[in-house]
Amino acid sequence: MDFAGIFPGQGSQKIGMGKDFFDNSKLAREMFERASDRLDIDFENLLFEENDKLEQTEFTQPAILLVSVIAYKLFSSQMQHSAKYLLGHSLGEFSALVGAKALDYLDALELVHNRGKLMSLACDGKNAGMMALLGLSDEKTQDIVLRAKESGKKIWSANYNCDGQIVIAGDKNDLSSLEETFKNGGAKRAILLNMSVASHCPLLKSAQPELNKYLANFIKDSFEVPVISNVTAKEYKTKDDAIKLLTNQLVKPVLYKQSICEIEDEVERFIEFGGSVLKGLNRKITKTKTISIVDMSSLESASLEIK
Repeated sequence: MDFAGIFPGQGSQKIGMGKDFFDNSKLAREMFERASDRLDIDFENLLFEENDKLEQTEFTQPAILLVSVIAYKLFSSQMQHSAKYLLGHSLGEFSALVGAKALDYLDALELVHNRGKLMSLACDGKNAGMMALLGLSDEKTQDIVLRAKESGKKIWSANYNCDGQIVIAGDKNDLSSLEETFKNGGAKRAILLNMSVASHCPLLKSAQPELNKYLANFIKDSFEVPVISNVTAKEYKTKDDAIKLLTNQLVKPVLYKQSICEIEDEVERFIEFGGSVLKGLNRKITKTKTISIVDMSSLESASLEIK
């Protein structure tokens, strides 16, 4: 059965994620231990004990990637064939690169840990934030955003998640000032998110040069599976393309909805590794079934279904 692997991004984190893998898989425990040694972060404590670090970008990103990659490696060890495509939502694109064997998972953990630091640093002192819009069309959102930018406001479309769900990024005050404008335009809700970074917009431009260096250092020359780019919604499978696209991903919107639509007719299943947020989005995007792997039970079910 042809399938595409999909990997969640920031916002999917929660205390306890990956615990069942850790408790029941020697491979998972070994990956936790090696990850903790590589980054000098106690991932057991970070993921299994109540703490405030899991909501900090530099810790959130490697934590999500670690759990996603464990889920993918456990699944792959039971399969005789690989995914037709791999893709992720923002951070999840780095997990997809690990799945494609274009990134070692320990290198990827270090890369996204530093990516999180670079994003936080780029937004330091900029009053950065993000807002989720529910019930508003892409066209209407783009029209309001364009007019707001023309009036001098710092605001950009950041994530195209599904029809009627778009996330915008920019200056918090500018975002807040447009809440009623969005609602008057047809939005059911305009929710200012509890975030201190503005992802996928030009406020992150200063982070691009350093991220580019990390990408050049860690990404390999060969891909076993094509990866779908957040920036273009098209596939790529070369190191040069990966460096260019992932550097641009910092300041360009995530075309998640468009990416799913691009390949939905070529696969019989989408499988989400390490979370279920994308499964929820996919219900609103495609008729192609999505299954999620978040523990050993769902791993077994997915393995039987795909075989």
